[in-house]
Parts: sequence; C-alpha cells; structure tokens
Amino acid sequence: MNTIDLLRLQIVDERDVFLLRQRGRQVAAAAGLDGQNQVRVATALSDVGRELVRQEVATTAVFRLRPGPVPALLVELSWQEPVSSTGPGWDTARRLMNDLVINTTDVTLVKNVPHAVSLDETVLRALREGTGTTALDELRAQNQELLETLENLENKSKELERVNAELEETNRGVVALYQELSEELEQTNQGVVALYAELEAKSAELRDAAAARIRFWSNISHELRAPINSVVGLTRLLGGPGGDPMTDDQRHHVDLINESAATLLALVNELLDTAKAESGSLRPRMAPVALDYVITQLRSAVRPLLRSDDVRLVVETLPALRPLITDETMLVRILRNVLSNAVKFTARGEIRFTAEAGPGPDEVRFVVTDTGIGIPPAEQDRVFEEFYQVPNALQIGASGTGLGLSYARKLAEILGGSLTLNSTPGVGTEVVLTLPTAEDEFVQPAPVACALIADGDAKCRTQLRDAMAGLAAEIIETEDGRSALNLAKSRRPDLVLVSASAPLMSGSAVLSVLRLDPELAGVPVVIVCGDDPGGLARSVHSLGAAMLHEARISPETVSRAIRDAQLTARGTDSR
Repeated sequence: MNTIDLLRLQIVDERDVFLLRQRGRQVAAAAGLDGQNQVRVATALSDVGRELVRQEVATTAVFRLRPGPVPALLVELSWQEPVSSTGPGWDTARRLMNDLVINTTDVTLVKNVPHAVSLDETVLRALREGTGTTALDELRAQNQELLETLENLENKSKELERVNAELEETNRGVVALYQELSEELEQTNQGVVALYAELEAKSAELRDAAAARIRFWSNISHELRAPINSVVGLTRLLGGPGGDPMTDDQRHHVDLINESAATLLALVNELLDTAKAESGSLRPRMAPVALDYVITQLRSAVRPLLRSDDVRLVVETLPALRPLITDETMLVRILRNVLSNAVKFTARGEIRFTAEAGPGPDEVRFVVTDTGIGIPPAEQDRVFEEFYQVPNALQIGASGTGLGLSYARKLAEILGGSLTLNSTPGVGTEVVLTLPTAEDEFVQPAPVACALIADGDAKCRTQLRDAMAGLAAEIIETEDGRSALNLAKSRRPDLVLVSASAPLMSGSAVLSVLRLDPELAGVPVVIVCGDDPGGLARSVHSLGAAMLHEARISPETVSRAIRDAQLTARGTDSR
C-alpha cells in the first residue's frame, strides 16, 4: 500500500527528542486525531526517542500517512547499529499506539486514524517548514496537557459521584417498590389460600371416595421405590468407572444385582401405572420396536423364574414381519405379565412363545401357550378382574396381587390391540396379544458425516465399518469406551456405535454419559451386544438408543439399527 511522506527528522540528543514530540503532536493533529490521541502519539515518540538517545544511537524519524484500507499514521524510526527494544519507553509505546513493528535497525509506530485523510500541499509545507520550540516551551506544553488530563479526571470523578447518587436513589425506590409489591403479594396469597381451602372443602367427597386407592398407591410408591432406587444407585456406583477395582465374578454379581433391582423397580412402576391406566392418564409413546431384542430381553427375564428342569421355555424363531411401531415399554410389560403367569402355573412340560403375522393384514400376534393346570371356563372372564386370583393348589405357593392380567389387558387396549385367553383345565392355557402394525415412514437411515465406532474386537469393528459403506462419509475407530467419550467431546459425531462390553467403559456407561451432556445428548447411539443382554435392553431403550446383535452384523441390520437410533434419539432430544 502506498504511503505519503510528511516530514523527516534527525534525532541525536535530548533537544531533538523535544522536537520529535512536538512534531508528533502536530502531525497527529493534521491527520485528524483528537486531543487525547495527539498526546498519546507525542508521548510514545518522546519515550522511544529517549530510549534511543540513552543508547547513543543516531536515529532518523520519518512521518508517513497511509490512506487505506485502514487509514493510519506511521512513524518509522531507523538507525545503523542494533539496539535493545526493551525498557519503560518501549512498554509505553506499546500501550499507547495501535501497533509496533520492530526490526533489527528500525521500528514503525502505527496509530489508526478515524477516516481517510488527504493533506494538500499547504498543510504539508507547513508541517515540513515548521520550527521547533525550546525545551522549556515543550515542558510547558506537557504540563498543560497534564493539567487538562487531571481536569478531565476530576470532571469524570464528579460525574461518577453524581451517577452513584442517582443509582442510590433509584435503589431506594426499588426497595420501596419491592416492599409494596411484597405486601400486595402476601395479601393476594392469603386470598388464594382462602380460595383453595374453599375448593378443598367442596371436593372433599370426591377425595374421600378415592382415598383408599390413593393411600394404597402412595404407600406402594414410598415403601418400595425408595429402597429399590437405593439398591440400583449403589450397584451403579460399584460398577461405575470411578468405583474400586473388582474381579470379573464380582462385577458379574453386581450386574446381576443391578438387573434384578431394575426388574423389581419396573414391576413396582407397573403397579403404579395400573392406576394411571384405569384413570385414562397413561399415554403411549409410539416408536419403532426391534422385536428380536424385545424377545431376547423377555427370554433372559423369564428363564430364571422357571420352577424346575421339568419346564422348558421355547422361544420360536422370529419370522419376517411388518414393522411394528408401538410403545415398547408397554409391550414388554404385557408379555412379561403373561409369561410370568405361565411360569407360575406350569409344573412340567413347556412354555412356548411365538410372534407371527396376525389374521389381519396390518396386525401382529404374540402367542404364549403353556401346559399348565389351565383355568376353568367359569373363571376365565374373572381372571381379568383386579385383585382376583383363581383358587388352586399352585396358587398357594405363588406370589402375586391379581393385577397382572387386568393391567396387561388395559395396556393392550391403550395400544389399540386386544388380549384374549383360551384355556382347558389340565391341558394348558393360550394367551394371545394382537397389536396393529404401522407403515414404517423411514425406509433408510439418514446419511451421516462422521460415525464413531468403539469396540475392543478388531474383527467386529471391521464388520461394522464394511456394513456402513455409503452411510457415513467418515468413520473414526477406537478400542475402548473411555477413548470414545474423549473423541466424542473433542469432535461431536453424528452417530456412535459402541460395544456393550467395550474395555475401560461399557457401552451402557458411555450412553449414560452422552445423554447427560447437553452438547451430545441428541447423538444417535447403537449398542452392539451379545446373546443375553438381560436388563441392558431396558436401560438402552429408556435412554433413546438402539441395539444390534454382534452375530447379525450386515448392511441391512446395521441400517435398521442406525435408523432406529436416529428415530429414538430424535424423540429423546425433543423431550
């Protein structure tokens, strides 16, 4: 960028420094700088000039004007021998000027001007031909500048005192207004309390009618959920990444305790939801359901309940079915209640669980058959009544409240389906759950820019990477869950696939941390697990993630899992 030379000075001794200061102020005024900036330029030049004179360096000062793009006043000081650019004078110049460009034998001081300046020849001639002043004159000028600065500071101090006084007065007014509003609010609250008491009195009859039921559910909630939550919390602390090291057997036992407590908590929640279902306040949360994992979860939950080796649990292979969009939590509770009843009343033989296409084109059927004691015809309608239990020999040793089938039928109706029963005493019972299916709106998952895979098995990582060909523009891999979290925090991925048994930090732990992070809570997550996820499926789906069986990795299954993860993550993020 071209510059305009204004004037040139030689600085040898202290007298030249006074002249440099004077000319600096004159040039700054001609460049359009205000009084304060004129003083800043003059002071910076004076302090740097003294530093150079102190080092006995003959210096040439050239004043230039830069028209643009950023208009500025440039003062270049040059000398022959290298000098030190440290000291109080240099520090002052750095504070007062916009920039200092220091080289071995020169320095350029830069002061930006508010707008482009064009100096005519008359102004330039006046600057170049101007005469210097004596040291005494310059000292007087500096003293005058100092007096003006002190006066400005005094004026500002008085203005600050005035503003503080006004603020104090305003604060007193605010406090008075607050007290007045508080009194009015207190009076209003008293009126609201009186109105509430009147409404409470008028609704006493309705509350009395439901008092027994409310006390029952409140007691169940308070007495059971608190200790169960404590067990769940303590086991999670034991198994968390910050807990004491444990052996594999100890960790397995802690996981079993955690899963059992989670199952018990789910049962207590079912009791509470029974009241909601009866009152019509229970609303389903519809989402795509992965039936293979629902069936695996049920098999893992029911097997430990079998009475003896004389009873077999048979789960038939899942056929190809239309996509099912329903409330997965309600579906699991219905089927678990039905299977639990079959286990209670089957002493030998088998319990068979089947999922198949329904009689209608848009239906799916879940059938549970057993070879138990059966139900007499006169009792088959009554088993759906609340708290009713069929009298029989096996009932004596079986725990229960008589709410299971009643609750299951209410949930089935909420989901738009039906629950029917057919039984023959001494032969067995068949319970059929029929639910409507729905068209799957998302055939393919949305492509992602960056996917993160975390799995300690290199072969599994390779299979996942190959199956995602065309779905992710970039794939990042790591061997453990802790590294996956660090990578996710440093660069937010669009998708995370993590093994349930990832080293250092399990997949469920990674998922929990992601859902607690506001920046990462909406990231779709797929948990890759083995044959027996147990209680893992419940926690994974409750946190808005999808599951993928490690033995069934293919482009189709991976695409479906990613699509389900995107759908459930979208629902979690919107909540």
